Amino acid sequence: MTNSAKKLGDNIRRIRLAKEMTQGDLCRKLGVDRGYMSNVESGKKNPTLSTIERIAKALDVSIEGLMK
Repeated sequence: MTNSAKKLGDNIRRIRLAKEMTQGDLCRKLGVDRGYMSNVESGKKNPTLSTIERIAKALDVSIEGLMK
């Protein structure tokens, strides 16, 4: 697990919770498996750039907002 993957996952979770979305809600918007999203949020998986773009759009934030 890299530090940047953990930071990205933490930011996704923080933003998702601030928008009162469940992990299932986000997965349905993205069309991905909940287990995959759980691994992304815990920093165990590194999503591709295109997936990061889709996550940012689903959460209505910039890619920079996910990475900071």
